[in-house]
Formats: sequence, C-alpha cells, structure tokens
Amino acid sequence: MEHRGGCGADNDSGDGSGVMSSIPWDLYNNWAKQQGLPPFDTAKTGVGMVFLPRDEKSMIEAKQVITKVFSDEGLEVLGWRPVPTNVSIVGRNAKETMPNIQLVFVRVPHEDNSEDVERELYISRKLIERASSSAPWGDELYFCSLSSRTVVYKGMLRSEVLGQFYLDLQDELYTSSFAIYHRRYSTNTSPRWPLAQPMRLLGHNGEINTIQGNLNWMQSREATLQSPVWRGREHELRPFGNPKGSDSANLDSAAELMLRSGRSPDEAMMILVPEAYKNHPTLSIKYPEVIDFYDYYKGQMEAWDGPALLLFSDGKTVGACLDRNGLRPARYWRTKDDIVYVASEVGVLPMDESKVIMKGRLGPGMMITADLLSGQVFENTEVKKRVASANPYGDWLKQNMRNIKPVNFFASVLMDTETVLRHQQAFGYSSEDVQMVIETMASQGKEPTFCMGDDIPLAFMSSRPHMLFDYFKQRFAQVTNPPIDPLREGLVMSLEVNIGKRGNILEVGPENAAQVMLSSPVLNEGELDSLMKDPALKTKVISTYFDIRKGLDGSLDRMIKLICEEADAAVRNGSQLLVLSDRSESLEPTRPAIPILLAVGAVHQHLIQNGLRMSASIVADTAQCFSTHQFACLIGYGASAVCPYLALETCRQWRLSNKTVNLMRNGKMPTVTIEQAQRNFCKAVKAGLMKILSKMGISLLSSYCGAQIFEIYGLGQDVVDLAFCGSVSKIGGLTLDELGRETLSFWVKAFSEDTAKRLENFGFIQFRPGGEYHGNNPEMSKLLHKAVREKSDNAYTIYQQHLANRPVNVLRDLLEFKSDRASIPIGKVEPASSIVERFCTGGMSLGAISRETHEAIAIAMNRLGGKSNSGEGGEDPIRWSPLTDVEDGYSPTLPHLKGLQNGDTATSAIKQVASGRFGVTPTFLVNAEQLEIKIAQGAKPGEGGQLPGKKVSAYIARLRNSKPGVPLISPPPHHDIYSIEDLAQLIFDLHQINPRAKVSVKLVAEAGIGTVASGVAKGNADIIQISGHDGGTGASPISSIKHAGGPWELGLTETHQTLIQNGLRERVILRVDGGFKSGFDVLMAAVMGADEYGFGSVAMIATGCVMARICHTNNCPVGVASQREELRARFPGVPGDLVNYFLYVAEEVRATLAQLGYEKLDDIIGRTELLKAKHIPLMKTQNVNLSYMTSNVGMPAWSSTQIRNQEVHTNGPVLDETILADPVIVDAIENEKEVSKTIQIYNVDRAVCGRVAGVIAKKYGDTGFSGQLNLTFVGSAGQSFACFLTPGMNIRLVGEANDYVGKGMAGGELVVVPAETTGFRPEDAAIVGNTCLYGATGGQVFVRGKAGERFAVRNSLAYAVVEGTGDHCCEYMTGGCVVVLGKVGRNVAAGMTGGLAYILDEDGTLISKVNKEIVKIQRVNAPAGQMQLKSLIETYVEKTGSEKGAAILQEWEAYLPLFWQLVPPSEEDTPEACAEFERVKTKSPSQK
Repeated sequence: MEHRGGCGADNDSGDGSGVMSSIPWDLYNNWAKQQGLPPFDTAKTGVGMVFLPRDEKSMIEAKQVITKVFSDEGLEVLGWRPVPTNVSIVGRNAKETMPNIQLVFVRVPHEDNSEDVERELYISRKLIERASSSAPWGDELYFCSLSSRTVVYKGMLRSEVLGQFYLDLQDELYTSSFAIYHRRYSTNTSPRWPLAQPMRLLGHNGEINTIQGNLNWMQSREATLQSPVWRGREHELRPFGNPKGSDSANLDSAAELMLRSGRSPDEAMMILVPEAYKNHPTLSIKYPEVIDFYDYYKGQMEAWDGPALLLFSDGKTVGACLDRNGLRPARYWRTKDDIVYVASEVGVLPMDESKVIMKGRLGPGMMITADLLSGQVFENTEVKKRVASANPYGDWLKQNMRNIKPVNFFASVLMDTETVLRHQQAFGYSSEDVQMVIETMASQGKEPTFCMGDDIPLAFMSSRPHMLFDYFKQRFAQVTNPPIDPLREGLVMSLEVNIGKRGNILEVGPENAAQVMLSSPVLNEGELDSLMKDPALKTKVISTYFDIRKGLDGSLDRMIKLICEEADAAVRNGSQLLVLSDRSESLEPTRPAIPILLAVGAVHQHLIQNGLRMSASIVADTAQCFSTHQFACLIGYGASAVCPYLALETCRQWRLSNKTVNLMRNGKMPTVTIEQAQRNFCKAVKAGLMKILSKMGISLLSSYCGAQIFEIYGLGQDVVDLAFCGSVSKIGGLTLDELGRETLSFWVKAFSEDTAKRLENFGFIQFRPGGEYHGNNPEMSKLLHKAVREKSDNAYTIYQQHLANRPVNVLRDLLEFKSDRASIPIGKVEPASSIVERFCTGGMSLGAISRETHEAIAIAMNRLGGKSNSGEGGEDPIRWSPLTDVEDGYSPTLPHLKGLQNGDTATSAIKQVASGRFGVTPTFLVNAEQLEIKIAQGAKPGEGGQLPGKKVSAYIARLRNSKPGVPLISPPPHHDIYSIEDLAQLIFDLHQINPRAKVSVKLVAEAGIGTVASGVAKGNADIIQISGHDGGTGASPISSIKHAGGPWELGLTETHQTLIQNGLRERVILRVDGGFKSGFDVLMAAVMGADEYGFGSVAMIATGCVMARICHTNNCPVGVASQREELRARFPGVPGDLVNYFLYVAEEVRATLAQLGYEKLDDIIGRTELLKAKHIPLMKTQNVNLSYMTSNVGMPAWSSTQIRNQEVHTNGPVLDETILADPVIVDAIENEKEVSKTIQIYNVDRAVCGRVAGVIAKKYGDTGFSGQLNLTFVGSAGQSFACFLTPGMNIRLVGEANDYVGKGMAGGELVVVPAETTGFRPEDAAIVGNTCLYGATGGQVFVRGKAGERFAVRNSLAYAVVEGTGDHCCEYMTGGCVVVLGKVGRNVAAGMTGGLAYILDEDGTLISKVNKEIVKIQRVNAPAGQMQLKSLIETYVEKTGSEKGAAILQEWEAYLPLFWQLVPPSEEDTPEACAEFERVKTKSPSQK
C-alpha cells in the first residue's frame, strides 16, 4: 500500500500508518504475568494506547493527571506498560516529534454492562483531555484508543515500517478477529503523530469538504444534546469538535459520540454520511423505509460531505462504507475459510484465487458489515433495511413534516419606476448588475458568461464603493478532493433545506420531524409569506437598519449588537424562524441598511456562541441580493433561505419596459411572460448555487449552509470575529466603521438632489472610460503594440510609465523594493537571453484561440528558449519539426503565418493534460519537453469548460479525435486527478510514458494551498504552478471570473514558505502566473520565491489582441480568439512582436537588478527582506497588513538555477524496464517483429506497458508500428494497467486489475480474464476498477467480469465489451462503442455527445438509470447495428471464453430484443443507429 501514502522530505517519515484490532488479551496477560500481576478481567478492563510527552518531567506530570482523573471516577489504574518499539527505523523528521508510547490498563469496577464500561472510559478520556488542555504539554498528550474492546497502534511511519516498529505486532500471541489498516497521505493538515489513522473508531480515506460548517454545527449542538444513558453528565463530554484536528479526527469524534450514546456503528455512518437517496430507482421501489430514514435525519444532521472510504469498528461490528459519489476505490472479496477483505486495491495481500468465493466492490453510498460475534456478513441493502426498520420514520414524517407549496410569482409591478431606481441606488446596484446579470438571468434562465479575467482592483483597494459580498472569494476543491459536475452528475446534489428547530439528535422521536421543508433556498414574496404564516414557527421579523443621526462612528456596531440581542430574546421565547429584513415602507436618509451579509453572519455567530442556533432558522428578506455569489455568501454564513425582493421587482420592471416589449415583438429576444422572467431568474440562481457548491465538491445545500467556504480579502479582524468567525482574512482591512462609511456612500446616492435618472455604470465588468480601472485596457494595449511592432525602446518606456502610474490594481502594487547594496553597472548583470528562459506563456487551448495566435506564440517562445503551452486539445504533429522551407517570411508548411525564419519550430514545449484529455495520445505525450496537469484555471477554478459546437472546426475535431460541430465538454478536474493519491498516480503515469519530461501541476491560489503543494511535491511532481484569480479565459460565468480564487502573491508566498518548512522546496520548480505585464511583476514574483514566470493575456495582446472582450462569441475582430476563417485572415501578429516584448521585459529586469545591486535573479529569489510596504493612501482603509508577504522562513539549500537544472524525477525501478531489457523484445520493437511473453505482475507494478508504449510511440508515432508484442500478465495488476497502449500491443491479463485500466490507450488490444480456477462466477465479480478507458483514442478492450464507476469516461474511439459496470458509464463519451452484457449503475451516458452504447437489460430496469439529457434510447433495429453488436460479442467470446457471451450468441434471437442502444444526436444518421438507412436504398416489395 506504500504508493497510496505520502512521505516527508527525508523520504522516510510516513504521513502516517496504523492498525486497529481487537485487544490481544493473551499478549497483555503474558506481560502481566511477568510483572507479577493477576490476569486481566477482560469484561471490566480498559486498555489505553497513549502518546505521552517526550520530556521526562512532563511525562510524569501527564501520568499524574491521567491517574488522578481515573481515581476520581472510581477507576483503578492496574499498570503502565511501555510499548516495545524499534526506534532505529523511524524517519528523521518523525523521530524529532516521536512521543513516549505507553499502554495503560484500568479497571472499571462499578459498571456491569459492556456499553457502560465503554461510556465510562469515554467520559474519563474527555475529562483527561480537559484537565490537560491548559498544561504546557497539553498538545503532546493523546489517546490513540481507550477501550475494553479495541486497540490502535499507529504513528508517522511508512507502510512496511509499522510492523517492524511495534514489536507487539510481530508477537505470535497477538491475535484478533479483525484488523483495520490505514496508510495516510496528508494534504489538508501537516502530518503529526496523533493524526495518523485509524482514529478511535474509523479509518478514513478521503476529505470532508464541509468541515468548517460541521464544526460550527457540532458546537451549536453542545447545549441541546442529551440522552438518558449519560445520567445527566452530557456537559462533561464537550467540546465535540476540535478545530486543530484533521477532518477525519472530527468525523471520528462525531461518530464516537453517537455510538457511545447508544447508536449502532452502521446507523451512525448512515446519519453522518448518507447516500444520494433521492431519485434512486432501486431504493424508491424496493426500500422506501430507507428513504424515510434519510429524510427524517436530513433536517437534524447536516451530511459530512466529501469523498470518503470509511472502515469502522466498535469491536463488535466491523464495516466499510463509501461516500454518496463513490469517489474512493473499495474492493472486497470473501474466501472459503470465512474471511472478508475490504481494501482500496486488489492484490494487496497474497491470495489463493481458488479459495475466493465472492469478489465485489462498494459503489457510491454502499456499505458492508460483519458481526464479529455471530460471524454474519451483511451486504448493503440488508444493513440499511435493518437500521431503517427500527422506527416508524415514515409515519413520523407524514404526521409532522410540513411542505411549503410553490406560490405563483406576482404578475404586476409593486413599485413605480422611480421608486425602483431609488432602491437600486441605495442598495448598491449598478447598471451592469441590472443589465448584464439580472436581465440576462430573467431572459435566458442561466448565468451570464463573459471572457478574459478579473483585472479590476480587489474591493478593498478600489476607490469605488463595493457591496460587502465583493470582499469574499469562493473556495474550491483542488487536489484534496474533486469538484462535482452539477450538470452531468446533478443526481447526487440537492438544494432542499429544512426550516425550524433541529431536535436533540441523541434521542429519536416524532417531534424531531416537526420542520418545514423547502425545495430550494430561493423564495419569492408569496412563499416567504406562507412560511411566515406557519403557526408553529412563531416567526420573528428583525429590521436591519442602523441610525446615523448621532454620527457614523460606532453606530453600525451598536445596531448589530441590538439585533443580536433581539434575535437572542426571540429564540428564547420560542421563535423558530428569524427573518432579517431590509424591507421598509420608505427609505430614510439617516437610516441606511446594514449590509445583509453582516447581519446574517453576526446573528448566526451570536446564536452559536449562546447555544441557541439549533432552535431557529435564519431567512434573509433582502434587496441586497441578486447574483449567485451573493446567495452563496448568505447561505454559507448561516441563512437557510433568501427572498430577493428587489431583484424580482427588477425582473418585473424589465419585462414591462417599452424596450423589452419592442425587442420581443420584433423577434430580437425570445418572448417570456412576466412570471416566466421571474421563474427564469430563480432557475438561474439555483443552477448557479449548484455550481458554487459543486466547485468545492459539496452535494447538499444543507451541508453548505453555515459552512463558510470563503476567504476574505480586505476585512479587519473585528469584522471577521463579529460575523465571519473562522474564515481566513490574511491581510486585514476595513473596520466596522469603515464598512459603515462604504455602505453610506451607496445610500446617499438615492437622496442627493442631483440623483441621476438612471443607474450608474461602475465599469466593474466591462471596461469603460471613467469607470473602474482595468489592468488590461485599450490604452495599455495600444502602447504595447507600438513598442513591440516598432521595436522602440522609447515606446516601451512609455508603456512602463503607464503601468507605474496606474491606480493601485493588485496586491504587489502596495509593495516596493529596498536594497542594502550599492547599485552596479548593468553590464555585470546576467544577460537577457538567460532571463527569458524562465518565461512561459499560459495554457490557452487551440479552440479558444485561433491556430494563427497559437502557433505565433509557440514560435516566439522557441526562438527565445522559453516555453509555450499547448493548452487543452492536443497538437498537430506538423508543428513538431523545424521549418526548412521559409522564403521571405512565409512557409508552405504553415501558410497562414508571416514573419517566419528557417529553423523555427511551432511546437509547444509544455503539453497540457487536462480533465477532458482531448488530443492526449501517446505520441503527443512523448514529444513534450514538459507535461502540465491542469487541476484548476485562475478564471474559473473548480469548474470544467465547454467548447461550443460552432468553434469545433474540422481541423480542431481532427486534433481532438471528435466530430466537427459537436460541442466538446471538458469535465471539472475529476476522474484521475481528484485526490492526492490519484494525482500522484497520474504523475507516475506521465513519467512512465515519457521519462524525459518534467511534470508540472497547475494550481490556483487559495488559503491552504501550501499544504496542497506539499502533497503534490511528495507526489513526485517536478514543477508546481500557482495561478492567480486574475488569469484570462475564453468563456466563463461572470460570477466565477469575479468571485473565485485568490491573488497569486498570497498563494506563492504560502506555497514557497510551506515547502521550505517541510524541507520540500528543492524538489520542485515554482512557476507563477496571473496578470503579469512587466519586469516589475517578474521581480516581485522572484522575491516572493518563484523560479519561473508565466504570461498569458499579455502575450496575446503582444501578438495583436485588442481587448474587445468578446472571445466567448467567436467574433474576435482581429482573429485572435475566433475559429471563423474570415476573421482569422485579419490576424496581425508575427512571432517577432512577442520576442521583442519578452526581451524588453528581461531588459527591465536587468535594469532593476543593477539598481538593487544584484548580478542575477538567483540572488534575489525568495529574499523577501528586499520588500517593504509602499506608502499609498488607500481610499477605504489604512489597516491593511502586508507582513504575511514580507515574512521569511528561510532559504532553500540550492539556488534557483540548481533547482531548475535538476534531473527529471524518476519512477524508480519499474516492471517495464525489465520488459525493455529483454533482447527479444528490443529486437521486436526495433525490427517490427512478433514476440510473445508471459510475466508475473503484482499491485505495486503500476502503469505497466506505459514505458513500452512510449518507446514505440516515439519511434513510430500513434499508428506506424507493424510488429506485434503479445504480452500476458498473471496476477493482480496495479493502477493504470495497460495505459497509453499503441497499435501492435496485444496485452492479456489473467487475474484482476485496479483503477484506470487502459487509460489513454490509442490502439492495440487488451483482454482481462479471471484466473483459471475460481470459486465465483466471473460475470458476478468486479475484476477491473474505476475510470477505465479514460480518454482512450483507439484500440479494443474485452473484460470478463464487471467494471467499477465511470467506465469508458471521455472515450473517444475505443471499442469495449464488459459484463457490468458501476455508475456514470459512458460519461462524456465522444466516440467509439461500448457493449455491456449485464447490469449498469445510475446516470448512464451523461454528457455523451458521440459514439454508441449497447446495454443488455434482462430485468427491465435500464430506462430509469439513463441520463436522458442528450442520448436517445432505442432497440437495436438497424441491421448494421445488429451486425456491429453481434460481431463484437463474437470477438469477445473468442478472446475471453465468457459463458455469458456464449449463452447470448446461442440464443441470439431471444437476447437481441433485450438490448437497448443509446444514441447521441451526432450518431443518429449513422447506419448502425438508423433503421431507415438501409430501407431508403432498397424498398421492400411489401411497400411498393
């Protein structure tokens, strides 16, 4: 299992490994005997595995505290046993923090029942934690376990070291009926001994994304939880959560609380980690009581959401369950001798295949448990049915749960035009908000898209007033866990929310179901009204205005405290619904509205701190909310629902305005009614909310509520502590009074004499003269074009001055350089030619930008020795060889370019591998100098993209192995880059196929990126790229451009410093990009620690872009971002322009280095002491704190040049090298011969065949090899088996395989069959893992057995036959053909725009499992389709010997009508799918 875990910088200290088992009493009694102690009374003895402080004196004190608590509780300490260990094998870093490890034995005399013994030990542990918390050594005392049933041995150790370190684990006397083993890879907390797993009850592989909210809600519960089993001692159990612990540790303590309060482990897991039970075909028909169970608990416990494989045990039951999305692999098998195994991979233990009687996998939301006393094993539905039948949950819901019926929207306006305008001005609307956001949503029912990046100043630096929401940036998932695709995988998501009191979760009863259920948090006025009329809720409306008659200072603070007190009193008087409202009869100049987000956050936090939050829900009734980001902020900080009354009124006004009426009448705009306009607006908000949740990988709005998944830029600590407690605000900022002043500046606009008759346009989205400053503006692009086209130094100086004199625009503008040295002559500084080698251009896909732009940029970077980036979408092989046919700047090879020279190459040195895998073939990969894994994009982190059909020309379709005119969906970063161990695997795969290419991982700046980057460095990446939120994009929703991601200055600082603290900085090159425009930016990035520098938008501007900002329309006036031939003909750029630009930037860097007194960039990289705060008076606040960026934790041991010049990281010894060392195989590849070999394989042999495929692709390309390698492997294959196969490779596996089989294969044949003698039926067994055939562009695959989730995801051209699959089969498929001879999971063919699928449906359950958004479902009627299906099954039977396949062929006439064919629109006219196709040609006699 070692490859699934992480390792520190010393390559020896594991991130953690451990094992939980039942207590080995024989071993401990043997020790007791040696000590002269009587044998332990196993029923009444607790065993504690304790990490004690290292220091002798502290250890003695800690033991005294423990002994005192035990004796106060009436427990007797029987003895302490130092645990025998072998310290010599512990890694250096782990040794420094290694605790003193001892076992404590305690007798529990007064309890007879074993549950009460466990409870007494639990209370004692909680009391010890409390008693030691204030001691100086408090953090060093930790109980791994304290129980009379189970014990945990764990530490910061590598996998195989665990058993050598703890000598007990080698003792014959150590026996147990079960064991849970865990190997950790930490990405969201730095590794520590106590954070190794298993925890006290469970081992957790995954990530809880909602952890901040879960902690808040657990804290709120502390006041109300009670259960008779505690005999009135509930208060001694607090706190339930620990913000310092990992997400896994907190999930463990929540589960432990429920368990000790009398729940069974399986019930606790179902409550905490529920499955996606809505619209679930099987559950709703066969197990309605399970749905009732989930519905009952939904309103009481917010799901702990995120990818998770959980193994758990309380010593009586042992079990495993998977999260609702099935985002971690879990395979299980059972043998004749009654042992059940569950593991993340098959093949982790040597196994006699003939003894295996069952092989399966856990799918999304599934569970398997074993009763250790009776020896029974319960599979998924048995477990759940048993738990759900314990109480009449369905009846309780029917009697007590209330629903609000949808209420119609108003059909007429409520205010006159002038009143609406006044309200809009007072509450901070701009004309862009109304026209580009609200009206677009009302007319189209979806969020508006835009392009380029966010190049205006952050809200706190802007001189214009911003709404409070603009200080918040949404957080997003990257590496630690995957975002979800809300469009194609919406079935696991839900916006439902329950309103009212949340009962005591420790006791079950009908009263807990007394809540009101809303289908979404977006309410119209009528729905809010009917909610407020619900008598049981006792609604209290609290008005949110503050009074400035006595002056502004202190007034906002006073009013917020009053509102909190009012809320507090209302809840204590039994109110279950607080409505915070800024609605008023008339607006008054001296009573401005409090920013609603501040009011909601303050009340939410106040109620949590006073133990009242569980008793009531908060709803915002507000004018200050119209965009999806604003809804998300309100919900994230505690509101359960929002009624956006002014936005709805704006929709009504817009629909009735003369302009709209005329546009609709003339057919310029689709006609919508006034109700539809409002419905569209709400629909767009809901879709936008789904997307914001999904970016963080959260499925349920109920888990998002109060989860605070935001970072704050520019608010001071007093504001944060008041309303946004727990959110990160690194640079400080506005105080409450300053915030009040900003709110007032909107408010007064509504009352001044010269109030404009229309809304002001602040220019936040579109650049406009007199509006907000944009970094990329027309003047800047004109100055730059002049400098590079005329090659004029003078013009570049004017461009530099323009940048130097601009308003404060980005964080680095608040800093300047200082030096302790005298300046030196510029001749002594390193030459420009070596500086430009550190420059790269951004990953812009051919498709988003035109071929001309893409190639011009690549040629320029190759002339300079820098690096250009292919972006997503492959690359034309014609670009890989140097030009030799140039005359007068033109070349027949690339006829559309000008200004060429002989020797130019148009290849991109960096080739990108993104989640769509378009154009990623073996040959593409082996021809790269560097390979970049795109995890996130600055302009829309956590989201996928889509290339609209009209941009997919024949040329682009050829490069991407797809069809012209068919839209291409890039999923969010998912599939094989969604967790740290999968990312490490992809890095391994890329190093495997191309051992000469450095692999880079592209991240986007956000708080916590340092720990993520450490994980990536441990995963063997060569380069880490940090992008700022201000990067460009061809098309993205406005809210994503504006409100996600952080500035690179903070991301880079955090990454650089965390890597240094963890000793990992030398391993990786740090590259940074986002809004770079000049040498000043390069030097800033260098001083903050970056080795290389990326330029995106500015490189496009230098080659001709005029910042028209219409990339998303395909109408670019200069042919930079368009695929239209007539516009591309206008492309003005030549490679020389870009070369000139980069040389100017390098000369600017040289000049500044000389002035600072340094000879080379190496000397200033990471030297933050050269920075000081610049004295710039910001309009809004003087409280910005930049010390985070100027702090320093040390320097790497190597210079930047040494780091950049190190060798490519290797995969170490791999099986492929052994294969390639065989002279017979070498001969076959060299001379295109045929050869056959049989090779033994184990699960540690990963990405097998990848290196061989790379060698063939490098020599022959994707299709040129005419030899044949017939390789048979026997055993359990590791991840990514047979990845990147090329034609001529025939691979057979006898045994089983893990995830990613056939990833990226481009040809050849792959057959997987089980071992000869097995005790199970192959068609019932899971034989390959999840995400097989991901991004395959050719070849054939035959699998005898079932596959896991996401089979054939993003398959372009491969053909496959398999005997069953999990959920999301054929997702995002664009070509090829898949045949399934058995059952499939849910959501088949989501996002499938090409290719065909044939699925056998023997029990008539398929239809409800297909995602019908794109594909059509039909029987196999076309003769060509019948032939295709039959011949594939014939080949399959011949290759695999499948009994199921043979039976189908034998009874062909009976089976054929049971097959369904899934046909996307692009395949409807093919002979295989169109039954009329033949008939049109030859009419049959009966029709004549």
